[in-house]
Amino acid sequence: MEQQLKRIQDKLQQLLKSYQLLQKEHEKLTEENRQLKNKLQTGSAQTESLEQKLSVLKIASGNLTEIEKRELEKRMNAYVREIDRCITMLAE
Repeated sequence: MEQQLKRIQDKLQQLLKSYQLLQKEHEKLTEENRQLKNKLQTGSAQTESLEQKLSVLKIASGNLTEIEKRELEKRMNAYVREIDRCITMLAE
């Protein structure tokens, strides 16, 4: 009986050690995941900024395709409608 109890205690100690190691690994992986998400968000913001700069450069240089010209016109019309809406709200 004592031997069985000793084996159970030993196994319990091993399980506790394994659990603690897994907890530490989980914390490490959680932190790494958070850091990677931050890097991804930063990279996405930089990409968006660069795309906007490229768009401005294309507009400034006049090297737009017909599709890009139509998209620009749609975007400008949307801005004008938004400005008109804001003016109407301010006038009320």
